[in-house]
Amino acid sequence: VHKPANDAPLTTYMLAQCFQDAGLPAGVYNMIPGGDEPGKALVAHPDIDGLTFTGSYDVGMRILRKFSTSAGYIRPVITEMGGKNPTIITANADIEKAVSGVMRAGFGLTGQKCSACSRVFVHQDVKDVFVNKLIAMTEALNVGDPTRPDVFMGPLINETSYNAYKKYIEELSEHGTILTGGKVPDLGNGYYVTPTVVDNLADDHYLWQHEMFAPIITIKSYSDREQAMAEANNIDLGLTAGFYSENQQEIDWFLDKIEAGVVYVNRASSATTGAWPGYQAFGGWKASTGTGKGAGSNHYLQQYMREQSLTIVD
Repeated sequence: VHKPANDAPLTTYMLAQCFQDAGLPAGVYNMIPGGDEPGKALVAHPDIDGLTFTGSYDVGMRILRKFSTSAGYIRPVITEMGGKNPTIITANADIEKAVSGVMRAGFGLTGQKCSACSRVFVHQDVKDVFVNKLIAMTEALNVGDPTRPDVFMGPLINETSYNAYKKYIEELSEHGTILTGGKVPDLGNGYYVTPTVVDNLADDHYLWQHEMFAPIITIKSYSDREQAMAEANNIDLGLTAGFYSENQQEIDWFLDKIEAGVVYVNRASSATTGAWPGYQAFGGWKASTGTGKGAGSNHYLQQYMREQSLTIVD
């Protein structure tokens, strides 16, 4: 039984069409569209053997607590939850790669993806050049109708996300410095916002920890790489992370220390997004997951299976 998000059912509908066209017998795959009520009914139903959820941490944890034991015994729940994904840029980085990767990871899909880059820790020696290039690249992006080939960033998905963006911008303006963005242009039908880069956000501000699910990147400089790593890991979530350095020892250090399930090094196409299912397993650590096993890995499918021992004695 497949229940898509109410605001984005088209992909699931097309998948259902593929199964039907392929001749899958009726009732094997079932799509149920709708708002919260169908999802709540599935979670509450005693005859559901197991459940997988992809979405926010808060909703995932509520489902995990309710579904796993509500039948009177433990039922398996696979929860794939959010991310607040960091990128670390060292003084030995290729800045052009870093700027391109951070921009694409932060603003692709209008920032509405669990793997979006939202926190950037950049060495103080290269911060100015990185920030200036990032601002220039960000301000050159076209915002508008995403069906047009010249448009990079489309609208937010709904009014709730739109109002949340405006609330975040108000707080970021008060507690940090908006270097570019923070606007809500009137471009016609759609909840349009501008890609936003923020500096000088207070260390204890909750938006360093909260997944905004919007095209907003916060930046902080560092002088000591251990400090940067500690701050990158100082969060309950651990989905993806990015790193830029041309120094192999620094790369090895990052891969050994970072607390995230999917990591990327020196990717100009995206700092924290773009894993290929089937080649790279996708899944998080800590509060980003309920299992610690990545989708597409050798261990993921077994979570849906039940082990049974059969012994034949001659």
